Amino acid sequence: MITISEATIHDFETIRKIAYDTWPVVYGEIVSKDQLDYMLEKMYSDATLTDNLIHKGHFFILAKEGPACLGFASYEHHYLGQNTTRLHKLYLNIDFQGKGIGKMLIDKISALAKENQCNAISLNVNKFNKAVGFYIKMGFEVIAQEDLEIGYGYLMEDYKMEKKL
Repeated sequence: MITISEATIHDFETIRKIAYDTWPVVYGEIVSKDQLDYMLEKMYSDATLTDNLIHKGHFFILAKEGPACLGFASYEHHYLGQNTTRLHKLYLNIDFQGKGIGKMLIDKISALAKENQCNAISLNVNKFNKAVGFYIKMGFEVIAQEDLEIGYGYLMEDYKMEKKL
């Protein structure tokens, strides 16, 4: 049985492993290896994850089957002072994609968003990422395009998406 539970600082190594295992598959044909390495280090260092959890109000949840972690998501309620929950990250081990686990994570975040009086979930996704189709299937709509400079001349070419609750 798959369960979803809140992650703590003690789960950062598990979260980092999933990111490091999945990103080369997800982004390997989209960005250079140098950019991939830069982004992983920037977003998944202990310092960044700790800052996100403790100071920025991000929550992390894990999808598990027994002791095995299948994937994770992170989100933040009242993003930018709005009644919106921001989905910052959602990644599943490659072997568990397409099995409904991503939907379980989205459903859990949707329920938590409603409990926190949020009326939408927003996210950014690379416009070349196959996950765009998943998010559309989950009820998200593309509301804008956004190019973000992230340092060292690297660019994230994203869709901004939103799902009304």
